[in-house]
Amino acid sequence: MIGVVLALVSAAAYGMSDFLGGIASRRVAALRVVLISYPLSAVIITVAAIVVGGEFSWRSMLFGAASGVVMALAMWWFYIALAEGPMSVVSPLTAVLVAGIPVIVGVISGERPSAVSYAGIALAIVAVILVSREPPGVAHHTVSGAIAPRFTRRVAWFTVGSGFCFALSFIFTHQIEVGTGLWPLVVARIVASGIVIAAATGTGQLARPPRTIVGLAAVVATLDVVATITMLYAFQAGLLSLMSVVISLYPAVTVLLAVLVLKERVGRLQVAGMGLALTAIAAIAVNG
Repeated sequence: MIGVVLALVSAAAYGMSDFLGGIASRRVAALRVVLISYPLSAVIITVAAIVVGGEFSWRSMLFGAASGVVMALAMWWFYIALAEGPMSVVSPLTAVLVAGIPVIVGVISGERPSAVSYAGIALAIVAVILVSREPPGVAHHTVSGAIAPRFTRRVAWFTVGSGFCFALSFIFTHQIEVGTGLWPLVVARIVASGIVIAAATGTGQLARPPRTIVGLAAVVATLDVVATITMLYAFQAGLLSLMSVVISLYPAVTVLLAVLVLKERVGRLQVAGMGLALTAIAAIAVNG
């Protein structure tokens, strides 16, 4: 049960982080937001790691580094897909990959959730799809301001790539050994920060950030740290196939905040998705 609770905290923190990151990204390019939040989160996790302690393990450090690489790529490619393609397709497809791939890997590696938990997994995947869909009539725009409703081959590659990398980050984090503390996460954030800085340099976005987003980026970084740490401990306390699905429900939190804070319109399918998410959590908790 403790694993499910930690996974829920991680999902809530990721959902809040995405919400605030989305607000900041309306003011500047998304990559510039991550350019602040990732290095700052690396500093915060390093301080936490010193306090927590832990034994050194090359295996866990390597998995931490691998998680950092795929997470940085996932964020970068996901933002490109959202900027150029229809969010109503990009977001649900990414969510399915993030929720589904770790389940497949967990089962192949020998995990055997109960029948009720399998039902919870199925409900959770459907819930993520429904919650991630935008209400009808909502138009999304590219960075240049032109409407971009087409799911092109380029957008498809970035969408699938980001979803696959997000899923790999879950799988790699699950491989971090108990007792190694938070140091593998420090390695993950340092590696991810390096990739983000390199990407920003290559795209000409490496510049002093506007003061208006520094505060938001700092809160995003703090929430990201909370989400990452609780995710690590959730994976160490429970099954990959179950914990990853619960964490993947984070879009429900983002949508709920958008409705409560920004007064955005929520569709019937999204409401149904939130209801399914609660049912899925209850079913998974039986085996969690």
